Amino acid sequence: MKLSRFTVFSSSLLLGAVLALTGAASAHAAPPSADSAAVDYVALGDSYSSGVGAGAYDSASGACKRTPRAYPALWAAAHSPATFAFTACGGARTGDVTAGQLAPLGAATDLVSITIGGNDAGFSDVMTTCVLQSEAACLARIDQARSYVDSTLPGNLDAVYSAIRSKAPSARVVVLGYPRFYQVPGTCSVGLSERKRTAINNAADHLNTATAKRAADHGFTFAGVAGAFTGHEICSSSAWLHSVNWLDIGESYHPTAAGQSGGYLPVFTSAA
Repeated sequence: MKLSRFTVFSSSLLLGAVLALTGAASAHAAPPSADSAAVDYVALGDSYSSGVGAGAYDSASGACKRTPRAYPALWAAAHSPATFAFTACGGARTGDVTAGQLAPLGAATDLVSITIGGNDAGFSDVMTTCVLQSEAACLARIDQARSYVDSTLPGNLDAVYSAIRSKAPSARVVVLGYPRFYQVPGTCSVGLSERKRTAINNAADHLNTATAKRAADHGFTFAGVAGAFTGHEICSSSAWLHSVNWLDIGESYHPTAAGQSGGYLPVFTSAA
């Protein structure tokens, strides 16, 4: 019963996408339907899924900083699924997902979304090093992160993906990637060198490639967001990412509310 309902739901989303392209519908304001109401949706992951950087955080989520401006909550608001569990948490690593986010998953779960892996690879330390230290130190730290992505991260992702599939055997699982941070060349006249910015972008691509491979090997859908953020990176005229935010350092290098609604949401809607 659940599988047949989800098949109908998938067809409904495809029709919605076609209508959106012709201007007859909008992914941001899709009316709820009986088909989407049949879906049980669970949103897992790190700060890119919880919505760090988008503001209006739910105080009940504490340090996880979940917000109704994050793409999972925006999708749920637009499609009114039968159930919506939002356990993504800022700062989460793969082990945090398996240890503390999977409880809502079950045999009835139809749809799962997740971003994960950036914190395992040392995202925060890479950016701190590149902002505060020399170009040589930045490039060396990026090389260290790339090595981790090649040697250790695949096994960590396998553990998460296997746990998701074990608990939600019939769900469609959408693994979303990370954007490139910088437009190169861009409008920034100060800050990181072009060489640093290019190396950071290449590292994001490297992480996305590794994540996509592990997702595919588990039968999951990988949804890259780099294309959606093109023209909206840091050093563009319309950035959807925070640069260094000295007033709230934790929001640095995270999507703004516009990045969630204009970048992540359409990509997830299409993949879901």
